[in-house]
Amino acid sequence: MNKARTFRIGVDIGGTFTDIVLMGSDGSVQTKKVSSTPDDYGRGIVQGLQDLLGEVGAQPTDVESVVHATTVATNAILEEKGAKTGLITTQGFRDVLELRRIGIPVLYDLEYNHPKVLVPRRLRCEVIERIGGMGEVRVALDENSVIKAATRLRDEGVEAVAICLINSYANPAHERRVVELVREVMPPEVFISGSFEILPEIREYERTSTVVVNALLGPVVNEYLSKLAQQLQEMGIRRPLQIMQSNGGLMSKKLVQAKPVAILESGPAAGVIAAARIAKKMEILDVITFDMGGTTAKAAMVEDGEPSKTTDYAVGAGLSAANKLSNNAGYAVKLPVIDISEIGSGGGSQVWIDNGGHMHVGPQSAGAVPGPVCYGLGGTQATLTDALVTLGYLNPDYLVGGALAIDAEKSRKALQEQVADPLKISLLDAAYGVYKISGSNMMRAVKSVSTYRGRDPRECTLFAFGGNGPTLSLEIAQLLEMKRILVPPSPGVFSAFGLLLSDPEHGVQRALLGQLNQFSTQEVELAFTELASEVAEVLKEEGYSVDQITVNRSADLRYREQGYELTIPVPNGSIDLDRITADFNAEHLRTYGHNHHNYPIELVNIRVVMTVKMHGSGDLDSQNVLVSRQNTRQSSGPRLAYFGPEIGSLQSPVLTREDLVGRTLEGPIIIEEYDATCAIPPGYLVTIDGAANIDIQVKE
Repeated sequence: MNKARTFRIGVDIGGTFTDIVLMGSDGSVQTKKVSSTPDDYGRGIVQGLQDLLGEVGAQPTDVESVVHATTVATNAILEEKGAKTGLITTQGFRDVLELRRIGIPVLYDLEYNHPKVLVPRRLRCEVIERIGGMGEVRVALDENSVIKAATRLRDEGVEAVAICLINSYANPAHERRVVELVREVMPPEVFISGSFEILPEIREYERTSTVVVNALLGPVVNEYLSKLAQQLQEMGIRRPLQIMQSNGGLMSKKLVQAKPVAILESGPAAGVIAAARIAKKMEILDVITFDMGGTTAKAAMVEDGEPSKTTDYAVGAGLSAANKLSNNAGYAVKLPVIDISEIGSGGGSQVWIDNGGHMHVGPQSAGAVPGPVCYGLGGTQATLTDALVTLGYLNPDYLVGGALAIDAEKSRKALQEQVADPLKISLLDAAYGVYKISGSNMMRAVKSVSTYRGRDPRECTLFAFGGNGPTLSLEIAQLLEMKRILVPPSPGVFSAFGLLLSDPEHGVQRALLGQLNQFSTQEVELAFTELASEVAEVLKEEGYSVDQITVNRSADLRYREQGYELTIPVPNGSIDLDRITADFNAEHLRTYGHNHHNYPIELVNIRVVMTVKMHGSGDLDSQNVLVSRQNTRQSSGPRLAYFGPEIGSLQSPVLTREDLVGRTLEGPIIIEEYDATCAIPPGYLVTIDGAANIDIQVKE
């Protein structure tokens, strides 16, 4: 008797579309794009799932798992729709959030204003207590002051309370008791979060900011996930819901509802995970991912087959970013995330001329409504998409397989009047200038995760996806002298596919302060063992067995008197302090170009992350059939495409991915798909590799 086919589902919500990928136990993959429903995202998800399951003849009971990536947490911060939150902290530290760090992200901008504090001063309360930096009790906790603070916040009607005492990372006893007392005072529906559970590390601003963000998101994320789980159950899907974390691992709904700050970069992380897995299988170990949509472009570094991670992360200030481009912007969230650099530049980015006569592209965006001028939905300001249509890179009649009509004449008129005429240049040169400036803007995001961190992009392959990623990838590769570009099948839904290649993961960290050579091997080993036991217990409660788990250890180190640390992997097995020292010196040299072999090294934090290995390389075989079911149109005839003043306009054949199978062609070529287009100039060779990727390489 044949075993019934089961399905795993990946759902990635974007501002315009919700992407759904359905992977069958037989290796088949089906995809669907449906319009997002911001008033109730679950409604769009359920409708899309019902349609897709019906199209393949499956029932909700055939669903084995649902993995979800969402921007609901990030949007709650950016749109200022988080819960009304109060803060309880140690006496004298009420204004830590206000003081923050003195640096600003915009050099020489004396009028720069940080985003407003998430908790207004009247909702920031102090309690009497003091723990020393080594964990000693200097001032006993005054419980009456705690009850007074909690009562005040309760009377203010707060929906969430963040608790962060000044040195709770060294000794959480006082903070733990404050949490207990606040729970007794507050109504049961109020979300309460203590920093010792979220981020037990040094630096009071980052720790306070992180726990405040967690508390502010708690009610919003809890309501969203509870409602979505209920909608899925009513539909007939009884399997537990898993959520993508910012660090690339999956987390159960229960754990996310306790720590919602962990899913701030939920969506972008999935695409990086998928790119890393696919590249590793192809034995391409060093990759830079480039994911570009309608409003933002995102880049990430994959080294030795693994995505780079960082704790240098901030959310707010108009975008969410883990990069040096936005250092000190937004609200600090000091948790491990995939090192994704995000910049406000996409297909909807508007073109404008400043008072000095210089052209700019973005960061203002036309969004989905009214969208670019060529959409005919009321947009009047020229955008990058209008430039791409004018250049001949995008289909002048329609996009998304014919679902979206395009008016190329409107694009040309807007660019002529708004760009070409004011600058006194030709229309095609104006459009090409928009393309070049956009590429330059996005190059900054790529450099942020590579050259700014001591890595050479010329040694990497560019892995391009997202609705607009393939279109701009050639320009970025040329600017950075990168020789190879890969474009996966169905690049527009690639992040949703990445959800199905991710594994459950849980990690914890602990402050362990001191000079490295003054610790004994046994002390460090014991600390790691205690952390590992804590993580293993959580995964055991989640229903995973020990034989499924892999362990990764790391430590944050710095030279004595330095202000910030580098994270160094710590191999499993017996602790080798000499190797840790050597690895830190090597990483410092690689990142900053120098090191100090004989200078004392300080240990700051240790981390343990456990991953449940559930998906093997066999899942990647599904990529061969990851082709949009809606791409029913055949390739159109050739069209003129303008590749700059040195090359001019060339008649370029328009092909589909299938047209390239078994062939190696030289540009100019335009590869047109349902959810993306790639315009390839002369000087590049194009083929389809064994994993169905478009493989573009510079012709030697």
